[in-house]
Amino acid sequence: MNTNQAAANHENVVRAKNGWVMLVLIIGILLADISLLATARQLAQPNGVLLVFAWLLIPVLIILLAGFFSLQPNEARVLLLFGAYKGTVRESGFHWGNPFYTNGTPQFGAQMSRQIKAPGNRQNEAPARRSPGRNKISLRARTLNGEKLKVNDKRGNPIEIAAVVVWRVEETAQAMFDVDDYENYIPTQSESALRHLASRYSYDDGEDNEITLRSNLDEVSQALRTELQERLGKAGVVVDEARLTHLAYAPEIAQAMLRRQQAEAVIAARQKIVHGAVSMVDMALKELAEKDVVHLDDERRAAMVSNLMVVLCGEAEVHPVINTGTLYN
Repeated sequence: MNTNQAAANHENVVRAKNGWVMLVLIIGILLADISLLATARQLAQPNGVLLVFAWLLIPVLIILLAGFFSLQPNEARVLLLFGAYKGTVRESGFHWGNPFYTNGTPQFGAQMSRQIKAPGNRQNEAPARRSPGRNKISLRARTLNGEKLKVNDKRGNPIEIAAVVVWRVEETAQAMFDVDDYENYIPTQSESALRHLASRYSYDDGEDNEITLRSNLDEVSQALRTELQERLGKAGVVVDEARLTHLAYAPEIAQAMLRRQQAEAVIAARQKIVHGAVSMVDMALKELAEKDVVHLDDERRAAMVSNLMVVLCGEAEVHPVINTGTLYN
């Protein structure tokens, strides 16, 4: 089995001729040709060779007019001449190039990205993609707002996750030639990367110093951006930012996980209450002993500790009871 991959294409930036200069030149040649044609026909003995040349020059000039094109800021055109890559024009403005450069088609790649529509199922229908034609590629930053995906995290819990990706084309040659349709390639690879990322981390309640999806959003977003860049770099795309926009347990386990989180919160609160109560009891006993307020033996000390712990840790309102007797009766 041959595992060798095709060599990646590299962008070659070229400069096209100034469109305004070529427009004036072609119009001047056209006017001169019309004048030559009129002069040749007015001669007493018209020159046949001159007439043929003048008539043939008109369609040539019309073909040359097809070489004009314009580029907006942050827009590029890939120049293809009979299947050969001749370079990429990145400078905005009005330009002129070889009229035989391939212009592409407005629906390039739309047939490949359209899935077969099943009867009564509109989810299998992908909308046709609009392309600017003339092999133009936008270099502007674009946003991919991914849909919610249902995946399993590291612990096997079903979760819902979604991400937003900000990307732009950097290598026009790779975007045009190394993948079939880079605009369809990006959402597919983004979904695959997000599924793989979710399976690498737990939703929450990880081990010590373990990165989780819920608690370490910055680290998870950086890991997602790194994986996306590795995948989308083959299409000449640079990922500027990738962040999670939605993260939640799947509906079927959401209630159970909510009860677990509530129980963990109650336990954590109880631990703090007990820790604070023990500190306060210790402080009270030390203050009583240092200030010689009362002398307590072990039995009375144990009774005081028990009463203080009940008062400090109890949830219900405490009603004091006055003891008029003695512990030794």
